[in-house]
Amino acid sequence: MKAPVKGFFYALAGVVLVSTNFVTAKYGLRGFNPETFTLIWTISATVYSFFICLFFKNSRAQLFSPPYVKALLSLGIITGITMLLSWKGLSVLDPVFASLLWRFLPVITAISGVLFFKERLLKEELIAVAIMVTGSFYSINGKWDIVGKGVFYIILATFAGAVQLLIAKAYSKKIDINVMVAYRVGIAAVFVFVWDILFGKVELSVPFKYWFVTMLGAFLGPCASFLFTFRSYRYWELSKASILLTLQPVFVLPLSYCFLGILPDKKEIIGGAVILFGAVWLALIQAKK
Repeated sequence: MKAPVKGFFYALAGVVLVSTNFVTAKYGLRGFNPETFTLIWTISATVYSFFICLFFKNSRAQLFSPPYVKALLSLGIITGITMLLSWKGLSVLDPVFASLLWRFLPVITAISGVLFFKERLLKEELIAVAIMVTGSFYSINGKWDIVGKGVFYIILATFAGAVQLLIAKAYSKKIDINVMVAYRVGIAAVFVFVWDILFGKVELSVPFKYWFVTMLGAFLGPCASFLFTFRSYRYWELSKASILLTLQPVFVLPLSYCFLGILPDKKEIIGGAVILFGAVWLALIQAKK
């Protein structure tokens, strides 16, 4: 199988799996507060990831003496921050609208390229961004008091998520992918644990069903999905993989309805369609650069 085809299928599998994040997390957040949920989520993902590493010879070789420790430490801390912000936002918003807001990740990534790598934004890219911003304002117009805090948290999370992608891309050929994922969530779990202890947010007395769905989601989302996503970077450009990631709300919508019975309201659907149009256009422009 040719490298671009491999990259496509790895990226597609990663998008489908990461789409379950919004559904399993939203369900888990009905029982846990966001801080405790993030802790259980990252600890579970760490256990899964380290077991996966033990099954692969190349991964075992790096597991207990990983290279580029500073990069892994940075990746893990940023991951912890991203998850805390993301789940706090999702606790307020519905899953589909939250996933639509995450379409701003390529925007933040592009802006990062301008700031740190002296890249240039095309006029068409600026127009696509303006379309996305317009869709966002339409979606939240008249209900900022209800969803404003959630939107704020998600947008901050996209900034942190962009840093994650840049670090992962820079070291995807230098660090074993399984090891990168394991340390990513493992260091994030330590960071979140310290955060929760300092701010007294640990609440574990919730029904078993929330534990089960949270631990299942921790395997499908931060563990399994990124094993595929990070691996796709070895065979496919980050910009092209981002096009598939842009379509994530298309997968979240049916999952949200089937498992949670939640659908966005009319304004969120119209505004979301505008955001999605702008995001897909932006991703196509970036893929051609």
